[in-house]
Amino acid sequence: MSNATKPYNKAGLHCELTQLALATGLCVVGASALAQDATLSTVTVQESATPSLKVDTAPSAKFTVPLLDTPKTVQVINEELIKQSGATSLQEALKATPGITFGNGEGGSPTGDQPFIRGADAQSSTFVDGLRDIAAGTREVFNLESVEVIKGADSAYSGRGGAGGSINLTTKKAKADNFISGDVGLGTDNYKRATLDLNRKLGETIGFRLNAMAHDADVPGRNGPENQRWGIAPTVTFGMGTPTEVTLSWQHLQTDNVPDGGVPYQYTSSLVTGKASSWAGNLPGGSTVRPTYGNSRENWYGLTNRDYEKEKSDLFTASVEHKFTDSNKLRNSLRYSKSKQDYVWTQPDDSKGNVINGYVWRRGNARVSETTTLQNVTEFTGKEQTGSVGHSYAFGLELSKEKAEVRSAAIQSSSSSCTAVSDPWCTTLSNPGGANAAWNFAWTLPAQPTLNQIDTTALYGFDTLKFNDQWLLNAGLRVDHYRLSTSGPESRRGATLLYPAYDLKRSDTLFNYQLGLVYKPAANGSIYASIGTSSRPGGSTLGNGNEDLSTTTDALADLKPEKTRSIELGTKWEVLQQQLSLNAALFRNEVTNVRITENGVTYMGGNKVVNGLELGFSGRILPQLSVFGGYTYMDSEQKDLGLNNVGNGLPFPNTPKHSFSLWASYKPMAKLTLGLGLYAQSDVAQGYVRSSVDGGIVTKGVAGYSRYDAMASYQFNPNLALQLNVYNLTDKVYYTGVRSPHYANIGAGRSAVATLKFTY
Repeated sequence: MSNATKPYNKAGLHCELTQLALATGLCVVGASALAQDATLSTVTVQESATPSLKVDTAPSAKFTVPLLDTPKTVQVINEELIKQSGATSLQEALKATPGITFGNGEGGSPTGDQPFIRGADAQSSTFVDGLRDIAAGTREVFNLESVEVIKGADSAYSGRGGAGGSINLTTKKAKADNFISGDVGLGTDNYKRATLDLNRKLGETIGFRLNAMAHDADVPGRNGPENQRWGIAPTVTFGMGTPTEVTLSWQHLQTDNVPDGGVPYQYTSSLVTGKASSWAGNLPGGSTVRPTYGNSRENWYGLTNRDYEKEKSDLFTASVEHKFTDSNKLRNSLRYSKSKQDYVWTQPDDSKGNVINGYVWRRGNARVSETTTLQNVTEFTGKEQTGSVGHSYAFGLELSKEKAEVRSAAIQSSSSSCTAVSDPWCTTLSNPGGANAAWNFAWTLPAQPTLNQIDTTALYGFDTLKFNDQWLLNAGLRVDHYRLSTSGPESRRGATLLYPAYDLKRSDTLFNYQLGLVYKPAANGSIYASIGTSSRPGGSTLGNGNEDLSTTTDALADLKPEKTRSIELGTKWEVLQQQLSLNAALFRNEVTNVRITENGVTYMGGNKVVNGLELGFSGRILPQLSVFGGYTYMDSEQKDLGLNNVGNGLPFPNTPKHSFSLWASYKPMAKLTLGLGLYAQSDVAQGYVRSSVDGGIVTKGVAGYSRYDAMASYQFNPNLALQLNVYNLTDKVYYTGVRSPHYANIGAGRSAVATLKFTY
């Protein structure tokens, strides 16, 4: 790609939004006519109780007993919570769960969802209906029933990765019912959104469901970025209510954004391991370097004539489920997926000594990638009794082939020092201009892409043995045969060779287990102890994560799996007549065989550990008051990362010590519901460097924050409601992504959205 023209078609997406909004409006206008259809169900308003935010059973069949008796921290964000809080993306939905932070793209690393769970990157441990969704990108919620968050090492459940946990998204399926629901939302910052959810029973055993969405909005508190996307997700099920059901589904999501490259850090150099960088020379040990945005959070350092972000993903799934008995069934799921990501975005680079002088260098990051996967999972679940011991089990075979082709490049001229404003490259920190400056700089992506392929064959089994009403034993084992093939071109900066071309192949057999003992002092409570493991082999992100294999060309041993062991002691209770779920757990995650890179050489041997406390609650405290949330404490430490690594003995990057989340909804009268959200976390470090002033440690990172949201919903009648959401009530300045050493993603400012909702 040379002198690339931004493939940006805002009018096209506005057309999609207008069409969906029109269709949604017609559904509202035609409500009375539809209501006359005797086959349509009518939604009744609950007079006294708020909808429950409590989930009793995890969507994944690998959890063979209810959550109350599952010896692991598992939190499920249901559709009701997503709707009340007004979340429209996966990142917004996950704020309901404490202890999850997010990374950001930088250089060859992609943009998109990069969750960190218990200090470990979970970008490649995200699943849709139990099948890995490894492609980089930003995920939507319009087609979701729930979001399942598993915490602690869990490769027994999810395969490779999963050092800190994993995320499973459950999509909407056809039901044996007739209904039409949806919403139309308008708000500040040019917010427009419409969704439609249509379900029809086409025959005695055939069900069809269609979900659609269009979204168009500026980023609150930022002057330039925009988020635009649309999606459609039809699904049809044959044989509903019979022993054999066949479900076919397709989900298509397409985005066309002006990306937000965030804001730079105050000082001027990246953190160089074991070396005193230029900014550290001016700071004593104990200092902290924070991001800066000049005199206004609206300052955006991008270029509208250059920056764009286009993503397209398609998931085709066919599943067959056969019930032998009411409790024993066989299910086979086959999926083909294809995802594309194409972007150029401006990174406000602080690495050239400009920010301290009041200037920002506009480095461009370009990436074109295509990821395809073919996966098949066959799973048998059921219950049996052997003598006095009951069994609830799940056994499965997983076969997958994942491929990715990536081209990425930095867009920058030979000089990147700013002494004055020079559009389009250089602008001021406090008053960035030239966003619409002409762009004619020639640049190219590599002619040869980075190619990655992973072939996996896995067998797994889980069984919960019930010895009596007080004692249960949960055991799980998974074996993965993992084959990696990766190659990449050489990289140069001018005449300087940064790293040579490489072509690597490696196979590993990964053994991981989960073992938990549960004691039930009462029917509504459990006390448990559990241990689980995970394995993260080299190249496991398929080029869609933050791992750089260019430094591993000297030895395939550098790609050996990192190992994580998670120990957890916890208790779970259902109180207030089983309306409120409470859980508490002490945990320890230990990572061994961590890959270390020093002076261009990679080797194994590092260690990392995090000790913590997890508290959670979900359900009704009173009939009129529902809550969801929790608190996470994480005390992390990096160990044995090399003699010159300044991070030894210090907390993990991207891992706050304290985090808290709360969503509460209160129903003071039958038709009115009020909601309040509180999300808070302590400081987060990006990295460390040793001061040349006194030899102490200087930290780069972001400060802690507390953010508040609010909601009010009024139900006019059983079919029509109006909901108002206000986000970031106090207009708090906070940061949502800090992995990059050069910039931080700034959180959205205060905004408000009014949504008209209908259900027939």
